[in-house]
Amino acid sequence: MSSPTPRIAPLAPPYPPEIQAQFDRIMRGAPPLVLFRVMAGHARAWDKFRAGGLLDPGPLSLRQREIVIDRTCALNGCEYEWGVHVAVFAGPARLTEDEVHATVAGDATSPCWSPAEQALIAAADGLHHRATLSDEEFAALSAHYDAAQILEVMLLCGFYRTVSYLANGLRLPLEEKAARFPG
Repeated sequence: MSSPTPRIAPLAPPYPPEIQAQFDRIMRGAPPLVLFRVMAGHARAWDKFRAGGLLDPGPLSLRQREIVIDRTCALNGCEYEWGVHVAVFAGPARLTEDEVHATVAGDATSPCWSPAEQALIAAADGLHHRATLSDEEFAALSAHYDAAQILEVMLLCGFYRTVSYLANGLRLPLEEKAARFPG
């Protein structure tokens, strides 16, 4: 089966020096992702996209951040971004195979999650389905996370919904080394 062609053509190498330098900083020596190559072909979109990134050390642990990102991408049917994050970050975030599977096929009651992680999954679900948090979801988050962490959860859900829109709407081909949705 052939890979789909993105609806907007990605930049092809050689890249302009400034773009190459940005790719080098982001990718740390790996080839740039198709998503980045598409966005980098459009200066305003690329600048805004990079400004919204949340992969720097923030108030959540790597594990917490990746649970939120993976769940958000899975809820949006975005195998592209989910697969990139699972391939790159699941190991360092110490996500087990069952936990990775549960980001796609589980829910907040999946037994693999701690109570604090159940609150993250429930928050991602609530934001995805209702664009808000119920009083119960907010209380569950508040029992485990401070205000800065709760804001980060909401920002991650919103940013990765946008990333999902981009990857899905552009029909990006899956990255070769990315994970695939379970069965």
